Amino acid sequence: MSFSSKWRALAFLGVAMLAPLFSAAQNPPVRASMCNACHGPNGNAALKDMPSIAGQPKVFIENQLVLIREGMRDIPQMKGVLDNVSDTELTELANYYTNQRIAKPFAQKQATLYDKGETLSKEMRCGICHLPTYVGREQMPRLAGQREDYLLYTMRAMKANQAVGRDSIMIASLYGISDEDLKAISHYLSRLNN
Repeated sequence: MSFSSKWRALAFLGVAMLAPLFSAAQNPPVRASMCNACHGPNGNAALKDMPSIAGQPKVFIENQLVLIREGMRDIPQMKGVLDNVSDTELTELANYYTNQRIAKPFAQKQATLYDKGETLSKEMRCGICHLPTYVGREQMPRLAGQREDYLLYTMRAMKANQAVGRDSIMIASLYGISDEDLKAISHYLSRLNN
């Protein structure tokens, strides 16, 4: 085998190994169609109080889907949607959505609110669990670029201990935080695009 033939063979092997990564990002699994109505095409939601799931950590997506399917996280809109969805299909969905690009926020940032939210997020040490860039990891959700209304809705529910099936540390983390502060944090995090 000549030197150039070896390079061609290595290049082909490399492309073959990377192909599944690209196809996961481009070709939605069959079950993704059931997600589009609420979470939007490619996981970028347009509906009020609905989370965007594009770019979320794979483990986070898998965990949430299992919790919802098994009835451990009560989301009325999703009742029955995940019935008869196998673990393999849940993993396929998680692989697909974790590889989708996050849509840029439509609204402009309000400087004062943004700055206040940035300060509060740092003071509250949100980056310890969600990483300093708020991109999430493992079972911790991505906050950067999430819908502002959904962030506010979720933090209010967590603060009121109404977010069943979620990490209870958030109840303590949000204790004593005013609604105005929650609005500032939501505004700041939703405008991050990293």
